[in-house]
Amino acid sequence: MLSDKLKNYLHLHLLVFIAGFTAILGELISISATSLVWYRMIIAAALMIGYIRFRKINVALSLKTCIKFSIAGVFIAIHWITFFESIKQSNISIALAMFSTGAFFASLIEPLFFKRRVIWYEILFGLLVILGVWIITQTEIKYINGIILGIISALFSTIFAVINGKFVKRYSASVISFYEFLSGFFLISVFITLFGDGFDTSFFTLSFEDWKYLIILGSICTAYTFIAAVNIMKHLSPYTVVLTYNIEPIYGIAMAIILFPEKERMSSEFYLGAVIIIGTVILNGILKNSTRLKRNSSS
Repeated sequence: MLSDKLKNYLHLHLLVFIAGFTAILGELISISATSLVWYRMIIAAALMIGYIRFRKINVALSLKTCIKFSIAGVFIAIHWITFFESIKQSNISIALAMFSTGAFFASLIEPLFFKRRVIWYEILFGLLVILGVWIITQTEIKYINGIILGIISALFSTIFAVINGKFVKRYSASVISFYEFLSGFFLISVFITLFGDGFDTSFFTLSFEDWKYLIILGSICTAYTFIAAVNIMKHLSPYTVVLTYNIEPIYGIAMAIILFPEKERMSSEFYLGAVIIIGTVILNGILKNSTRLKRNSSS
């Protein structure tokens, strides 16, 4: 029999694997990134409503709190749109490698949000991440649009994560997700209406393959993972969860190479840059945990 801690740890790795598989779905789904995220959010919101009704969760909040959640929903929508557009402009490997730069942005944003000083090794790690991005850019300049979009995606993902980190301490994750998904859905709907082609017949005319992958994306890769990740954090330390999620690009890139060997064949310099970026992210997590343990033992 597996212990509860081991079950939760294996469950966590399953969630990280699913997160990496999200990029694969971005490659398989043929519609535009904006439409893709619109469908993802409405499917996830509908499932979240069903979950909330089943669990009889109270979603009544003050207007001020709803606005805060809605702003976070806008950030996650922009993150997803730029991430999937990065895949379409380049490939999965580029998008995931750039997504890893989020740790660099976190080292700049967290001190502002939590009013703490910048740690010396965060500056060093930031420089290493920049080096990794520079190496990739020098050899994969043909993917410059995907590189820029991937970095923008990482920035908005970091902002969303920092904001959400404050929300989770006070509110139910399902309630937070409910408002974030709905606000993101409405934002994209307005954008498509004003600046896109609108919601004509062609918008809803999708192939069976696209519908299949969108349902997987909205249900398993979004609604399920949002709820499951919060439940896991009740049993595992935040450090374990954060550090494990940092290996998401490794899972995603490995799957991409297996599934799309021709499109995902990259230069050796790309993998050097990716190793520098991802390795720096993991080392940053290890050092932060070591510092936290020393602080707790001395107090």
